Amino acid sequence: MPPRGGKNEPGGNPQTWSETVDRAQKEKVVEELGQIFASSGVVVVAHYAGITVAEMQDLRAQMREAGGSVRVAKNKLAKIALEGKPAAKMGDLLTGMTVLSFSEDPVAAAKVCEAYAKKNDKFVILGGAMGDTVLDQAGVKSVASMPSREELIAQIVSMIGAPASSIAGAIGAPASNIAGILKTIEEKAAA
Repeated sequence: MPPRGGKNEPGGNPQTWSETVDRAQKEKVVEELGQIFASSGVVVVAHYAGITVAEMQDLRAQMREAGGSVRVAKNKLAKIALEGKPAAKMGDLLTGMTVLSFSEDPVAAAKVCEAYAKKNDKFVILGGAMGDTVLDQAGVKSVASMPSREELIAQIVSMIGAPASSIAGAIGAPASNIAGILKTIEEKAAA
């Protein structure tokens, strides 16, 4: 008969070996969570009670498409992983059935979670962290409304490209227009 709470060691020895394996697995989970908390641009904590497996897979797919990930872990292990991290106060959010969504992009995970919460009322955002700043629900919503890294890059490129296209248009204009532009530039410089 196996000992209570454990399994027999292979070969029939009645020593418990599952406890040490479980401890090693827990240490690995704590280490992985610690890396997530340290390297992510944003981490969003949400309740997911009542969400079906298909709905969770949908969330994971949307998050993966945005460059993020979703992780369900025991709150106790997540709190241990948060110890000594800049966003350690986020541990107060870890109660009940929680899911962690995270991304390197400082807004991607927040955007996906906010959009998903609008479609699924069982997914309730509790808050999160952005670097060492702990966010409440309103904070996550604010982060989600910010432009993503790609959107910012596109805006900068369009701003840089606008003056160049104006110059190119002016060069292609008749000489009288170029003379008028030069005169306007001289007047502005003199003023």
